Amino acid sequence: MEYIVEVRGVSIGTGIPKICVPIVGRTRDEVYSAAKDLLTVPCDIVEWRVDWYEDVHVFSKVRETLEALREILGEKPILFTFRSKAEGGEGEPERANYGMLITEAAHTGLVDLVDVEIFAGDEVVNKIIRSVHQTNVKVIASNHDFEKTPEPKELIRRMKKMQEMGADILKIAVMPNSRKDVLTLLFATEEMTGRYAKAPVITMSMGSMGQISRLCGESFGSAMTFGTAGRASAPGQMDAGDLSAVLKLLHTV
Repeated sequence: MEYIVEVRGVSIGTGIPKICVPIVGRTRDEVYSAAKDLLTVPCDIVEWRVDWYEDVHVFSKVRETLEALREILGEKPILFTFRSKAEGGEGEPERANYGMLITEAAHTGLVDLVDVEIFAGDEVVNKIIRSVHQTNVKVIASNHDFEKTPEPKELIRRMKKMQEMGADILKIAVMPNSRKDVLTLLFATEEMTGRYAKAPVITMSMGSMGQISRLCGESFGSAMTFGTAGRASAPGQMDAGDLSAVLKLLHTV
């Protein structure tokens, strides 16, 4: 059974995996320039990695930048993400400030999805998800392991936890240390989507060894993949144009 999340006409959870491209600019001008460049890039969703932004702790400036992004991107869905250093990002947030940033962004009405790190603390995460769900914004619960690939049972446990906490989309990214690790991630994806998931699932094996996982999501159940149009936000991301061409080819054969 397919579980689909709709954002601005984009159906996540059915058909070709949707392509999300991150913006990782430090300054407002860098963010605007990257957004304009994406107008000619084949992508379905734009992720603003606000942890890179130099004024991330001044919400009035975050909001102004979001307003400009919405104007530039038009009806393109925006995913708002603050990635902590513990999970591969640039940010080092206080838990309360992290929750406030995510919920305030959701309540602006300028974003369509927010990323919530599922291990940011159950109390904080529950509060964020409840608040975000008061709007029409969807929650992507996430977990990133940059050191290893846990066993399938553990990967499935993490995704089940996301689901139980009310996330709209479940996301796992892990680092492979062998080719077998890539298969472990794909097996866990198929097992989760085939037996337990009641929401779209996004999974990826990072680095060059895991690139195949970014391409074969439709076969194993992953609903979205991440590409680049400039600076990458995670190891192993491919050029969005190349990614789009391969996904379309795989979809038609």
